[in-house]
Amino acid sequence: MNRTINVINELLVESFNDILVIEQTALKEGVFKDMSITEMHTIEAIGMYVPRTMSEVANDLSITVGTLTIAISNLVKKGYVQRQRSEQDRRVVKIALTKKGKLAFRVHKKFHSDMVKATVEGLNPEEEGILTSALEKLNEFFKSRYNIKNCKKG
Repeated sequence: MNRTINVINELLVESFNDILVIEQTALKEGVFKDMSITEMHTIEAIGMYVPRTMSEVANDLSITVGTLTIAISNLVKKGYVQRQRSEQDRRVVKIALTKKGKLAFRVHKKFHSDMVKATVEGLNPEEEGILTSALEKLNEFFKSRYNIKNCKKG
């Protein structure tokens, strides 16, 4: 059991670090080299289809509206995000992705999709179920131990 724990620990740590490095490298070398991984995750939190309030997005990212305001200002300057006044209440400002922002969203989503497909490739249905169950347990551990909310993406 101790060997299993050590192997799982090494794999999780290595995979997590590799994913971060790969995402950052892909951004620096790709079309979106002007964007940080944090900005990409902000784009992901805004989502593709429905303009959202700053409070909604800040809540999903577990950051303050003030912190998000700085990030959004940078993304607006870079052409990824636009601010829109709400039709119902002109005091409310909503944020939405521009065409360029939607492209970045799709490219990042494909990266994640390719990663998941490669992970489950060759697994039988029982193995997929075991992997899913293990990842759900890990996800629940993080959420309960570190008080992490469910982020809405998409």
